[in-house]
Amino acid sequence: MKKLLSIIAIMFLVGTMNAQAQERKFSVYAIGFYNLENLFDTCHDVGHNDYEYLPDGRNKWTGMKYTHKLRNMARVLADMGTDKLPLVGCAAIGVSEVENAKCLTDLCEQEPLKRRNFQFVHIEGPDQRGVDCGLVYNPALFTVRDVKLVPYIYERQEDIEKNRATRGFLVVSGTLADEHLTIIVNHLPSRGATSYYRELGGKQIRVVKDSLLRDDPNVKIIIMGDMNDDPADASMSEALGARREIADVEDGGLFNPFWNIHASGTGTLTYGGSWNLFDQIILSKSLLNMPGKRDFSTLKYYQPQIFRRDYLFQQEGNYKGNTLRTHAGGVWLDGYSDHLPTLVYLVKEQK
Repeated sequence: MKKLLSIIAIMFLVGTMNAQAQERKFSVYAIGFYNLENLFDTCHDVGHNDYEYLPDGRNKWTGMKYTHKLRNMARVLADMGTDKLPLVGCAAIGVSEVENAKCLTDLCEQEPLKRRNFQFVHIEGPDQRGVDCGLVYNPALFTVRDVKLVPYIYERQEDIEKNRATRGFLVVSGTLADEHLTIIVNHLPSRGATSYYRELGGKQIRVVKDSLLRDDPNVKIIIMGDMNDDPADASMSEALGARREIADVEDGGLFNPFWNIHASGTGTLTYGGSWNLFDQIILSKSLLNMPGKRDFSTLKYYQPQIFRRDYLFQQEGNYKGNTLRTHAGGVWLDGYSDHLPTLVYLVKEQK
């Protein structure tokens, strides 16, 4: 596996470094995120409002539809990262809008993921609809050390009294390229709520990040998720403190490589004819080469990507060019998600 990675990595880096660097060997790793848009099984989970995803529910969610959804999601997850690593794909992918561990078990049993022996981590959360975050990963590349779910905590008394529990922060500590890497997978409150609730989430993610750095100042942290906000919005730029430019990242700070991508006019989902970029992957300073440095002796960020394939988009009709969803207007489209996946590529020089 390492030999394969080094060969592909050299191909990836040719033309980007000087002649001396081209003779060196590098390993490349892809880390991604994908909102699976309502990956529900067909059985009722007691205590959760999952009724629309039952055979007699609004979406007539039958075994056949569930099987197609699993197949479609597995196709995307298996394809992610293959633009740079065609035989390997991603080392780890955070996912959101997953109902339970059964769904992730069924997902990892799909042939393109089973072939790579994909595994998953998941902790059942308190969300009223029952949707959680999870992490699927290739154990040949990423080794899980520890998993915990940090709850989203309301501050206002009226919110506490309403008991509107929502998705927490899935914190997965592991090893990638022989280094300590922690991934925080998030799904912040929807835009049905005001910005305050996403800003509160951003502040809480920042607290989690700071606690990880206190435990291990050298840990490399990746924060990912459906933030339900764009990179420039207050929840990300102020509450979380993710910077637009690497040069502006302070010690213990964060860099958002998707800020400039969104500013260029593209994103991961459309609303009202314009692009939002809610699906972000944010990096700790320990993963960055500051301006003027090209040191890949430890694991470093190299490049971001919004993952695109023709099959992810509607190809005709009034909504041509929009993401091809599972349902739209009450009609089953046998599609994928209303979100596009995102990735970052990391590089490490082999000794």
